[in-house]
Amino acid sequence: MLGEGTRIVDLLKPEELARIERDYATGLPARVILEIFKPHGVRLSEATFRKYVQAGLLPRSKRVGRKGKHRGSTGLYPVDSVRRINAIKKMMAQGHTLEEIRRSFVFFKNQIDCVERDLDEVFAGFESELSGRAFGDKHKRALASQLSQLRQKAEALVKAVSKFGSAVTARRDRDAQEGQAARRGEDQKQESGAVF
Repeated sequence: MLGEGTRIVDLLKPEELARIERDYATGLPARVILEIFKPHGVRLSEATFRKYVQAGLLPRSKRVGRKGKHRGSTGLYPVDSVRRINAIKKMMAQGHTLEEIRRSFVFFKNQIDCVERDLDEVFAGFESELSGRAFGDKHKRALASQLSQLRQKAEALVKAVSKFGSAVTARRDRDAQEGQAARRGEDQKQESGAVF
């Protein structure tokens, strides 16, 4: 039940999220993320965005150099930040506090995604080194095979950790929802039993 003054926000739909992920596959700056949510009535300031990053709910940006002399660099956030903000705002609309969200799978998913991205960078670096070095054909094939096996094991590990995280946080989320429902029921009993 919505209380007085509760804002109804129109969160991004799955097809919108898919389009954004296609259009910004290499990442996007914070200002673009803020602009994406503005037409939907979602309150999201730069300060709130930074707070989500500092709380570990969103990944940190990667610095990417701009083309041209003395142009500096810009911070690009992974495109899945948009999907994550959408989930955070949905949970907040359902009455979850930022601390409850931080303890939910959203936080763990962010950490798991960061590990996965870092592992991808490590493996890409190894592949680059492997292709740039003068190894004998047999040794190079053996190293490439070993690298492929390591990548598969890493993917399986990330998947298993993600599944474990879902199982752990799903129980906690159900407990929190049951606790919220019980508190609402107590509040309603007190309101209905009040004598004026």
